[in-house]
Amino acid sequence: MDDLTLHDSLSDIPAAEWDAVAAPEQAEGRPIDPFTTHRFLVALEASGSTGTGTGWQARPLVLREEGRLVAATPLYVKGHSQGEYIFDHGWADALERAGGRYYPKLQIAVPFTPATGRRFLGNAAHREVLWQGAIAVTAQNKLSSLHATFCTPEEAEALAGVEGTLHRVTQQFHWENRGYGTFDDFLADLASRKRKMIRKERETAQGRGLTIRALTGDQIEPQHWDAFWAFYQDTGSRKWGTPYLTRKAFARFHDTMRNDMLLVLAFNGDRAVAGALNFIGRDTLYGRYWGCVEDHPCLHFELCYYQAIDWAITHGMSRVEAGAQGEHKLARGYLPVETHSIHWIADRSFRTAVDRYLQAERRAVGEEIEVLTAYGPFRKCEGRE
Repeated sequence: MDDLTLHDSLSDIPAAEWDAVAAPEQAEGRPIDPFTTHRFLVALEASGSTGTGTGWQARPLVLREEGRLVAATPLYVKGHSQGEYIFDHGWADALERAGGRYYPKLQIAVPFTPATGRRFLGNAAHREVLWQGAIAVTAQNKLSSLHATFCTPEEAEALAGVEGTLHRVTQQFHWENRGYGTFDDFLADLASRKRKMIRKERETAQGRGLTIRALTGDQIEPQHWDAFWAFYQDTGSRKWGTPYLTRKAFARFHDTMRNDMLLVLAFNGDRAVAGALNFIGRDTLYGRYWGCVEDHPCLHFELCYYQAIDWAITHGMSRVEAGAQGEHKLARGYLPVETHSIHWIADRSFRTAVDRYLQAERRAVGEEIEVLTAYGPFRKCEGRE
C-alpha cells in the first residue's frame, strides 16, 4: 500500500533512506549533484539557515511502499519569494492587488541554490504521485500555489501534462567542456579578441602579488571559513540585504561536506582577501558564492570563472554552472541554456493569466538564447575565425 507522508524536518528521515532515492549513485562515487543529499539539506536546517523565522519551513514529502521509502521531494512552506531565483514577485503583487493572498505558498526546491537537478527523487514512475500529492496538500490547506524550481527538463516535460500545471522556461549561463585537455585548449576555441581579453584579465588578476589556492577536502581548514564568512557577508548584504546562510552553515559544511566543495581563495601575503565557493557534482562544478574584502582588478573573473574552468578541465568535468543571471559570463565562455520550473496555481482565473504570460515568456527566452549564442565568444565558420 502506498503512503504519502509530510515530515516536519529532514532530520526526521534517516540519511540512508533519503539518500537511497536522492543520490543512489553516490554509492559508487560522487552524487550527480550534492544539493538534494541529506547532508546538504540537513545542514541548512541544523544551522538555522532554514526553519522558523527564515521563510523556509521544511515539509519533506515522502512516498513509502510497504513501509519502505521509495520516493521523496524537498518541499518547503514559503513565507516570501527570497532565495529562489525563479522570480514570481510580480505574480504575488498581482494576486494581492486583486484581493488574494499569495503567501504562504509551497515550494519544491533546494533553498538558495539556482542549480538544475532532480526534484522528484526516486523512480521516475513516482514523479506524478509526488506532484499530485503536493498539489493536494496545497489545495487542502487553501494555499495560493505550488512551485518546483530548477527541476530537470525531463521532469518538467513529464509533469507539464498534469492538469493545471504550468511550465516555465528561464535561462542561465553554463560552460561546456568540448573535450579540452588544458585551459589553453579552451582559449584556442575562442575568437582571437575574446582569447586576448581573457589572457589579459588573467594576467591582471594574477599579477597583483596575490597567491591563489584552490582547496578541497582536508585542504580546507576551519580558519578558511572565518575568512570566507567575511566575504560572503559583504556580498550578501549588498545583493540580498541579509545573507541567506548563517555562519553555522559553513561550519556544518566543513564537518559534513568539505569533500563536496572547492574553495578558491586569494591571499595577500598570509591574509585571505577574496574567495569563491563551488560545489562538486559527479560531472559538474557548481559556482555558488563569491566575496572579497579587498578590490583587485579582474579578480572576480579569475576566481569565479577562470579558476572554475581550469579545475573542471583538469578533473575531467563536463560542465561549470556559474549560478543565476550575468550576461558578462557570455564573453568568458559561458553560453545561455534553458532552465525549467513547473507551477500550480489554485485560482483558475489567475492561473490562466499566468499561463498566458509564461507562453509569451518562453518565446522571448528562446529568442534571447538564440541571439546571445550567436554573440558568443567561440570561433565561427565551423570552428575557424
